Amino acid sequence: MGSVFSPYYWWARHRDPEDHVCINICLYGPRRHHWAMTERGRGALDRGVQHFRVGPSALHWDGTRLTLDFDERASPFPRPLPYPMRGRVTLHPETLGQEAHSLDPPGRHRWEPIAPMARAEIAVNEPSLAWSGHGYIDTNSGTEMLEDGFQCWDWSRATLPDGAAAILYDLTYPDGTQKSIARRIAPDGTPEPFAPPPRQRLPTGLWGIARQTQSEAPPKLTRRFEEAPFYTRAAIETSLLGARVPAVHETFNGPRFASPVVKAMLPMRMPRRP
Repeated sequence: MGSVFSPYYWWARHRDPEDHVCINICLYGPRRHHWAMTERGRGALDRGVQHFRVGPSALHWDGTRLTLDFDERASPFPRPLPYPMRGRVTLHPETLGQEAHSLDPPGRHRWEPIAPMARAEIAVNEPSLAWSGHGYIDTNSGTEMLEDGFQCWDWSRATLPDGAAAILYDLTYPDGTQKSIARRIAPDGTPEPFAPPPRQRLPTGLWGIARQTQSEAPPKLTRRFEEAPFYTRAAIETSLLGARVPAVHETFNGPRFASPVVKAMLPMRMPRRP
């Protein structure tokens, strides 16, 4: 809501977050990626304490699990025409988070790991696929545009051998100052800060974005998921708290995202519908 990556929200003269809403679905299969991120207006939004609906897709929390039922049209790339994406994602939190963080000194941006560890079940009708494994839920919110608050950040999450989660948020602000958040979330949900390891370089993104992670030994990029002019998401192998573990990693570049050229490209991946 108030979709952070929306070019329409950025272009709007009067920014109404409830008029710029979407549910983003990304499916990474063994041979093909599937992506849907259709923005809709205020008339498509229905939300309450336990539900959040945008057009044909909705999330529902019943007190023990979060269910997403989605019915979207995928981006036409690499296919020439949009195609259906329909299915269900169910997340069963194993523990709930116990803290939230201000990401910037003025406190305009906040991040909270809602369920640092969860079990995920995915059943998709179109395209046909199913999967189950580790899950994770977090939330970000802000009172200014994302590129105004950050020059860049690198984020990662890993599951440790003892079942705990390790989460790293490495932030650089527009003035060049930096901040790192490093948390080990115990299986019972207790957050434990730890000293972040040294910054280590990762291979540059396909659009030339520099990325790094904090690791006790040289990390390895194992799979590229998203490669955008301002954002990357990947699977990596990293070393944290004495263990070599797989992790999900992302990099955001604020100056790239602020570019009018990049904003003009976004509607190709993010159409807007009533």
